[in-house]
Amino acid sequence: MPSDTPSPTAPSPIGYRALLRNREFAGLYAGFTLTVAASTLSGFALGTLVDRRTGSPFLTAVSMYGATFATVLGALTLMSVADGDRPRRTLVTLQCVSLAGVAAQAVPGLPLAARFGLLLVLGFFQSLATGTRMGLLAEVVPASAYVPARSLMNITAGGTAILGFALGAVLLRYLSPQGLFVTAAVLTAAGLVAVATTVREHSVRPPRRPGLRETWTANTALLSRSGPRALLLNLWVPNGLIVGCEALFISYAPDHAGVLLAAGSAGMLLGDLTVGRLLTAEWRRRCAFALRLLLAAPYLLFALHPSLPVATAAVFVSGAGFAATLPLQERLLALTPDPIRGQVQGVESAGRMTWQGIGAALAGGIAQYLTPGTTITVLAAVSLTLTVLSRPFVARTRTVRLGKTGT
Repeated sequence: MPSDTPSPTAPSPIGYRALLRNREFAGLYAGFTLTVAASTLSGFALGTLVDRRTGSPFLTAVSMYGATFATVLGALTLMSVADGDRPRRTLVTLQCVSLAGVAAQAVPGLPLAARFGLLLVLGFFQSLATGTRMGLLAEVVPASAYVPARSLMNITAGGTAILGFALGAVLLRYLSPQGLFVTAAVLTAAGLVAVATTVREHSVRPPRRPGLRETWTANTALLSRSGPRALLLNLWVPNGLIVGCEALFISYAPDHAGVLLAAGSAGMLLGDLTVGRLLTAEWRRRCAFALRLLLAAPYLLFALHPSLPVATAAVFVSGAGFAATLPLQERLLALTPDPIRGQVQGVESAGRMTWQGIGAALAGGIAQYLTPGTTITVLAAVSLTLTVLSRPFVARTRTVRLGKTGT
């Protein structure tokens, strides 16, 4: 598949072992891993709890991904805190808020309305934590190691999700959903300790007062350029619709949802390992469009009501397509000036997470009227169409930093 843009040959990616020898990266990585594990367990627990109480595909899907709706509020209001002059303190504080929220979910008998309210609060603060973490990542590793570092974190997210879904399914045989919430709280606390004891304060940043004005100014500069807009569209919408497909697995196959979710995570792990570790920057760009097609196309098989092995294989192959985010994120970073790297990456992540929530809500809403299998097919077709139609705009993006003149 031809590349979206030509690129000179890049050096081989930095190895994962070299990255992990960096103490600060190792701390960010450990904290991220434990946070993903906690999020996987708590999401699975809440989805199961809501499904048992309501039997509603819509509420079940929203409960698993509802926190993503609030991430857009962080991107629109206080995301500039990600580029503050005390990022370590900010990240530790936000991790403490997450710990309190996950622990609150473990309270027995908590009404569903309160649980959904907690989801929104956690989503808001998690979006700020993500921006802060990614801003720190761009500082603790050299620019040439950024994609391998993101790749390793994505691989870990996939692997941790596989273990989390599998472990969650096993633990639910012996524990209540509240027991899973307690386990998630313990993992969140461990992630907090990992960050607090390894990451140092980066005082090289210029002092600034984060707030609405700072956030809006940077967001306006980001969205006023056609290149970043095209990249963000492809990072947000097609992925979000496919996550909507995944949100229907519990409704589609209640007894085998864990298998399908684990298959998607395994495919994502393989894709990120291949693209982030084995491919050069040029080959990442060459494969970007093909990966974006691969993300949605396998789900069209659900129109034929496939057997469980075929459905599992399709989900696995589709998961590899999520690796298309790496070359798109790499290109977006090249367009971003240093002082707002954390905010831009936070906006990208928040928008992607928000669209995952929108995708889950759309999927659940449509599945109220169509079968889950038909809904999955429709969402995949829309995702594929958007990817094809937006390709020319992505191809025209050039590595010109925001705020500088050029086209």
